Amino acid sequence: RSSASRRSTGSGEGVPLGVCATPIGNLDDVTLRVLAELRAADLVLCEDTRHTRILLERHGIEAHRLVSCHQHNEARRVEEIVPRLVAGERVALVSDAGLPGVNDPGARIVSAALAAGVEVSVLPGASAVETALVASGLVGEQYRFVGYLPRRAVELGRLWDELATWPHPAVAFESPRRLPASLASLAAVAPSREVAVCRELTKRFEEVVRGSAVELTTRFPEPPRGEITLVIGPAPFASRSDGEGLGEALAAVEELIAAG
Repeated sequence: RSSASRRSTGSGEGVPLGVCATPIGNLDDVTLRVLAELRAADLVLCEDTRHTRILLERHGIEAHRLVSCHQHNEARRVEEIVPRLVAGERVALVSDAGLPGVNDPGARIVSAALAAGVEVSVLPGASAVETALVASGLVGEQYRFVGYLPRRAVELGRLWDELATWPHPAVAFESPRRLPASLASLAAVAPSREVAVCRELTKRFEEVVRGSAVELTTRFPEPPRGEITLVIGPAPFASRSDGEGLGEALAAVEELIAAG
């Protein structure tokens, strides 16, 4: 097929593969387009069929055939699903929360579908990364998403080194079980670094705790409950080696002087 046929479309109408963003917590945070796609699909590929069934029932959608597609079987599902997409079946791809393919299963299906000349439409929606970033109060012109924090202490230390001169916020996912150790690791090298722990975003017991890294180690001495998104503030001016921080500081002083 031509390269034009492999490009993703923006309408989502009648497209064989619809990549659907689902709520990150509150089941009402789903778009009308995603609901329409789920109703129209011949097959729904789910990270967890039980989780998706709850969403469908919440919005009165009759359960289509639900098929699991997770990190342990995604390669096998590619071989099964792509021929059906080529044959014209309409498939909706969802993960448990957020957009499939971003730290969730789905990337292989999308790549294989595009390689086979199948049209793909991405239906956007709720994002834990951007929700946490805005809620943290640390949002800037740029940010860096680092996925799940490394489990090994050495790798975590390397990440802190990388962020030591990063002049913008960074966002990460973290297991509640490992959160106290990760905060302590950051506090050991950057105790004054601004951090926001965003817990259970959009859910009933949503909580956003802001403070320095060392302050949050005392706030979370034990693992909390719920899903965690971590926002790490920009590197302080003193830790930047490229002179950018000094330049920003001088510009701010000049602006204040000009304003009287």
